[in-house]
Amino acid sequence: MDIQIGRGKTARRAYGIDEIALVPGRRTLDPSLADTRWQIGGIEREIPIIASAMDGVVDVKMAVRLSELGAMGVINLEGIQTRYADPEPILDRIASVGKEEFVSLMQELYAEPVKPELIEKRVQEVKAQGGIAAFSATPVGALRYGKAVAEAGADLFFIQATVVSTAHLSPKTATPLDLAEFCQSMPIPVILGNCVTYDVTHSLMKAGAAAVLVGIGPGAACTSRGVLGVGVPQATAIADCAAARDDFYQNTGQYVPVIADGGLITGGDICKCIACGADGVMIGSPFARASEAPGRGFHWGMATPSPVLPRGTRIQVGTTGSLEQILRGPAQLDDGTHNLLGALQTSMGTLGAKDIKEMQQVDVVIAPSLLTEGKVYQKAQQLGMGK
Repeated sequence: MDIQIGRGKTARRAYGIDEIALVPGRRTLDPSLADTRWQIGGIEREIPIIASAMDGVVDVKMAVRLSELGAMGVINLEGIQTRYADPEPILDRIASVGKEEFVSLMQELYAEPVKPELIEKRVQEVKAQGGIAAFSATPVGALRYGKAVAEAGADLFFIQATVVSTAHLSPKTATPLDLAEFCQSMPIPVILGNCVTYDVTHSLMKAGAAAVLVGIGPGAACTSRGVLGVGVPQATAIADCAAARDDFYQNTGQYVPVIADGGLITGGDICKCIACGADGVMIGSPFARASEAPGRGFHWGMATPSPVLPRGTRIQVGTTGSLEQILRGPAQLDDGTHNLLGALQTSMGTLGAKDIKEMQQVDVVIAPSLLTEGKVYQKAQQLGMGK
């Protein structure tokens, strides 16, 4: 139902992940029976979680380790890994600089050009160690480097922007990326994002997307919502985009996964995204807290280097455990940020969902008090859900 903002302007109520709760059904099942497997671009994974293509989250080592643990990670094609042969001193500088110097330092570091030979090297490094080689670029980066990524033997290619669409208007001096033509010409699956609406999701699938990323501005280090005022809360965005996926499948017989991207911290967040219709999720800050993460306990938005209008910041997330503890356990923390797979399996068992498709069908209620009801002592003592 539309709400009147004022004369001549109405709006639809949208909901964030923190505003909803999942409702148990008539049955339960042992968590060990919960099947969390999913497919993206023809690649099957046990865990429906992708590590974000951010320099503080995924490098070659992380991509390989995530693959070994049953998930996967994406390396940013226009980040530190492809601008510097040895990224370690650069990452040290990013972690050591003060808050006031951060933006200018990032603009300096990211002014270094991307080197095509490093693209091939990073792909080969991941592949040589048995990892899934997934790389991400902006639409402009895709035009420049997409072919090189495919020729180097990558498995998946992600095109990501704050907002991506098939109807992009460019100045006469620029050549826009034709998404449909690009997807058709690439010999590897192409994942497109980000979007938050039914219509754009449907158009991206029609263009040939192997999967679609959903989420504008909810990321922990992203400031686009504050700077640009753009975005749709994740619960509503996921549900709308999942509806487009289902209609597209009904009309074409082609199933294109929807991936919730951004703003997800705990296992409960992941569970609620899937219940809203997502097939998988992409997360950044939870993995930035891994001891193996390249960010040294920091996490930053990849729009930060913009020389015109930075739309990201650097946050200190700390280091809370190994990647295995965060992804598969055993949990060392009581706040839902460790053993994300176990949380998903246990939630599915509690809700009686045998697989991801059944999880997408569970009942959801609007619950603004879900995270605060009865949690006075946790909040006061900064424990569990009160942290």
